[in-house]
Amino acid sequence: MSIHARTLGSATSGSALTTSALGLGCMGMSAFYGATSPAGSADERESLATLDRALELGVTLLDTAEIYGPFTNEELLGRALAGRRDRVVLATKFGMSAGRGGRRQYDASPMTVRRSIDGSLQRLGTDHVDLYYLHRLDPATPIEETVGAMAELVTAGKVRHLGLSEVDADTLRRAQAVHPITAVQSEYSLWTRDVEQVLPTMRELGVGLVAYSPLGRGFLTGRLRVDELAEDDFRRANPRFVGAAGQANLAVVEQVERLAQDKGVTPAQLALAWVLAQGDDIVPIPGTRHVARIEENVGAVDVALTAAELATLTALADQVQGDRYPDMASVQH
Repeated sequence: MSIHARTLGSATSGSALTTSALGLGCMGMSAFYGATSPAGSADERESLATLDRALELGVTLLDTAEIYGPFTNEELLGRALAGRRDRVVLATKFGMSAGRGGRRQYDASPMTVRRSIDGSLQRLGTDHVDLYYLHRLDPATPIEETVGAMAELVTAGKVRHLGLSEVDADTLRRAQAVHPITAVQSEYSLWTRDVEQVLPTMRELGVGLVAYSPLGRGFLTGRLRVDELAEDDFRRANPRFVGAAGQANLAVVEQVERLAQDKGVTPAQLALAWVLAQGDDIVPIPGTRHVARIEENVGAVDVALTAAELATLTALADQVQGDRYPDMASVQH
């Protein structure tokens, strides 16, 4: 089985990368949402079954990062892909680590670029990654230096394509001047549309968008209840999930649910279909560790939205309240 293919990047610049129209974000299998997936655990068995099913359904883009765990998510994928590495487009990230008090630290120095890729390759059990992202900008390192070091990895055969995460248009232009960038990964959904400010520059340069959290970190599914989340689930403190903003956003989700019911699809499928409809150069990567959810999400690629439905959903997106993170000065995911 296969699902529709999309191309990130540009053939003209040599940065084109073909993936499934919908990928799988693997973060939640190991971090932030209460799952740890240690070897031999029930969490791991569930995650491995979900990865198996994703490949059966034709999902080829798998997304991870060294900070997920940290490190354990890459190790999980390494176990899952043993003997079938050639069936996937494997993406990982570097440049962000957990500091004291849970605050993120950023290091995108050339030395860190070289050290990080070797660690990721070892954990993933492969000799190359297909898409290598700078996870977040490092204020102490010019983007030109970071991308220059990443370009060396392409020459060495350790990386096939380069990506950046959560960058503005100016940074993207500066990076592109050093080496072709295939994709920018940013949060994008009915819940968050900030990246639309950068999309015109991305399209001018031939850079694709990989949309993380396309289901609003689960909120847009209509199934999420904050009081049922694990105690260590960071969404319990997310401004969009709690307080007055949380109540206002529930009203938005209820309208999404009604629209989905009228169309005969699930709220998740409707929300993903909206992201997919924003351009053929966009690949959403909803995260899950459940087989039923990956089956549901893949169904979104066949949901066609009318112009009226798109307009209604976009208007709902304008009603979302609250910041994306408790500390917007340090955007993280």
